Amino acid sequence: MIMRFAFVLVLLLSATPAFAAKDKVLDIQVIKSTSGIEAWLVEDHSVPVVSVNFSFEGGLAYDPEDKPGVGRLVSIMMDEGAGDLKSQEFQSKLSDNAISMGFTAGRDAFYGKLRTLSANRQMAFDLLRLALSKPRFDADALERMKNANVADINRNMGDPNWLVARTFNGLLYEGHYYARPGFGTLDSMQSITRKDLLDFVRGQFARDVLKISISGDISKQDALAAIDNVFGGLPANADKVEMTDAPFNYGGKTVLLPLEVPQTFIAAGQPGIKRSDKDWHAAMVMNYILGGSSFDARLMREIRKKRGLTYGVYSALYSMKRASILQADMSASNDKAEEALSLLREAWAEMAKDGPTREELETAKSYLTGSLVLELTSTGDIADVLNGMQRDGLDPDYINKRAGIINALSMEDIKRVSKKLLDPEKLAVILVGKPKNIAVDVLLDKPPGMTESTPKP
Repeated sequence: MIMRFAFVLVLLLSATPAFAAKDKVLDIQVIKSTSGIEAWLVEDHSVPVVSVNFSFEGGLAYDPEDKPGVGRLVSIMMDEGAGDLKSQEFQSKLSDNAISMGFTAGRDAFYGKLRTLSANRQMAFDLLRLALSKPRFDADALERMKNANVADINRNMGDPNWLVARTFNGLLYEGHYYARPGFGTLDSMQSITRKDLLDFVRGQFARDVLKISISGDISKQDALAAIDNVFGGLPANADKVEMTDAPFNYGGKTVLLPLEVPQTFIAAGQPGIKRSDKDWHAAMVMNYILGGSSFDARLMREIRKKRGLTYGVYSALYSMKRASILQADMSASNDKAEEALSLLREAWAEMAKDGPTREELETAKSYLTGSLVLELTSTGDIADVLNGMQRDGLDPDYINKRAGIINALSMEDIKRVSKKLLDPEKLAVILVGKPKNIAVDVLLDKPPGMTESTPKP
């Protein structure tokens, strides 16, 4: 994502909101504008800052299959001029008035953010309206941003962290739009036209797939007026595109993309759990114990602390609209990669068999019930969390009930979910490097999706 920050943004994002009631984490208002657009609002008049987060469902599904990277180019060109304002004029208005605006094309949605001083909010809203409804996509700006993206692609092709992620997504979701390279390819950058960008915007930027969250120094009445101003003129309905569930390929297989680097980069994943599943919170606690952000998580303890095989190893649950996955990532020296991977599988199996200890469970609950509040230290953080809740289909009061849900989980809940979810035999393992003593099922010569590449058995 490209975002242009004025120097005062450091002040804006460090401002801590005042919570409305002691028994609530947040007081969220659900508001609806005269044009029928719904949004979530958290008012906080303690600092003169307004933050808006929004998303249009769809994301990479709207990239043409033969032209990956259209959404990426749209995202980095939205502030390159709109309406009568060319690129330099548009960006000058942003920087001169301490307004930040940024966009991202994700797998499931196209995301946008706006941050502004409340005194400048009318100008900020007007600029955002122009960007969404009348982007210019001028030829010179398009050529410039294509060249910048080509440079990013070339740089990524030598980055093992990027290569292991590209290989992981390209193979596990093979045949689905989740497998497409979001940045595009060197070939697609040559073929994408201004019309492709306009088609992407017209197809996806619509009110029926829109989620909006607002936080900061703005009243309900002014927020409603802003919603209609910015989003009211968008089309009522997005174009329909096929959005089937993604497959999970290469389960139980080990795939290697050779790269001459001293370390092997490892991504291991298996089918996960949907955010809507009644066991989501139990799985979240289980994952924190297994490989969450704690230095005492089992994977970190066994692989780094006890044996020093990696600098860091983490696992995470990813619940997307069309796929759910439990994924672990780490790197280790080429001669130690086999041992590190073996220990990861052992930890997976032990958690499935025995579940957590009482101490691990209580520590996880304590962290997870407190961590969310620490993520709400600015109007931007609040708007971001609220938009995520909207997209997950949660009710506005969930944020106030979350701690109680987690604290009610029992040892039996975590053991049951661990046994149901974790299976080291289902792990798809992607390796980038020159690992020693690891049996490989599939050998690649190129990262999938970037150029013609046929897996070698």
